[in-house]
Amino acid sequence: PLTSLDGYFQLLTQTDDQEAQQRYLRIIQERIHALRDILEELFMFTRLESRTYEMKLEKCDFNAILKETLFSYYEEWENSGIEPKFDIPEGKMFVQGNEPAIRRILQNIIKNVLDHGGRSVGISLSAMEGQVCVTVQNRVAHPEEIDVSRIFERFYKADPARRLGMAIARELTEYMNGSISASLEENIFQLKLQIPMV
Repeated sequence: PLTSLDGYFQLLTQTDDQEAQQRYLRIIQERIHALRDILEELFMFTRLESRTYEMKLEKCDFNAILKETLFSYYEEWENSGIEPKFDIPEGKMFVQGNEPAIRRILQNIIKNVLDHGGRSVGISLSAMEGQVCVTVQNRVAHPEEIDVSRIFERFYKADPARRLGMAIARELTEYMNGSISASLEENIFQLKLQIPMV
């Protein structure tokens, strides 16, 4: 991003065309936002990995957090041409967790689907063996490019857009004594998130 920023700043200073200047300014702003996101992710991951991140665990309604997070992405689903199928039961499902951390995990999973998934997406919630279990399935166009054994590595990239999101999701999940895993069967990619209930 820094090299790109430098290039667009040079283009900006070398043109008198106002339309081109506005276009370069928009691109520069986008690159600055992208750089900020990368630095924020890197800082958070470093704190998580070094165990200097403080997380207070308390009783949370996982079902409510999941629904709120999913529906907050309504516009993104629509803009991506995705009509996700939800299988989420009514009622409360309590976990011993941290609400901001749960939201961040779910947001990172959703962003992963929006960036890398196809139009067919299914998200389900269930309770099994004392844990809440969220399963996210989506079709992928190029399954041969995905190494599921490396999905949660900090700098694994199936393509240039992938950053630290899934590594952060794993670290936050482990802070709450949960687990997150990935699998791939033919062209169906699946993520499974499990957190202990109370």
